[in-house]
Amino acid sequence: MIIIKSDEEIAAMRRAGRVVATVLKTLSQQVRPGMKTKELDIVATRELERLGAKSSFKGYRGFPATLCVSVNDEIVHGIPGERTLNEGDIVSLDFGAIVMGFQGDAAVTVGVGEISPQARRLMETTEQALMAGIAAACVRGRLGDISAAIQNAAESRGFSIVREYTGHGIGRAMHEDPLVPNFGLPGQGPVLKKGMTFALEPMVSTGDWHTRLEKDNWTVRTADGSLAAHFEHTIAITNGEPEVLTIL
Repeated sequence: MIIIKSDEEIAAMRRAGRVVATVLKTLSQQVRPGMKTKELDIVATRELERLGAKSSFKGYRGFPATLCVSVNDEIVHGIPGERTLNEGDIVSLDFGAIVMGFQGDAAVTVGVGEISPQARRLMETTEQALMAGIAAACVRGRLGDISAAIQNAAESRGFSIVREYTGHGIGRAMHEDPLVPNFGLPGQGPVLKKGMTFALEPMVSTGDWHTRLEKDNWTVRTADGSLAAHFEHTIAITNGEPEVLTIL
């Protein structure tokens, strides 16, 4: 069942979204060669406390950190720890916050120092795919319109959409119905209505779309070792253009 949010509920989600956007901006500015990924989690935890919010991630199904940090061929759900970031790496930062009982969820991929042209093009394409999905999220459209727009934006530039992990509804719970695949056909799925809220999150690779799960049962990698990028925003369907809630 898709939950329609009231204006008051979306206002609460807007507050959570601003926290997420603020923390991700801070984290993106902190990324540098030589730092350990756990240092980013420390910053995220500190900023979350400073802003008076709770973590969506820590403890969720046993996840041990406030932040997901996924490097190079890691797609999503990387656990921050002792890994050192090197010049040329790309790092996906996925973060969620709870404010007044409502959730915000977003992700960005950033480069560590100078990165390769291929890595930069991957990151640009993944962000463009996210924006294409957001632009397709119009009242009276279909959920499949979002999925198709994301897929076309990535595949038209020669990249692969990860198919085993998807976007999702969001609100009081981090994961609500429905799933929002990053691939599909336009004109399919539920009709979009004012008050629906989704976390759209294309994950894109330079190689094949298949994945493998690490022994920690969290970190997801590309099966072929190719680079991956991840961008995400929480949005609300309105009577006009969709509203991006995880933006400053």
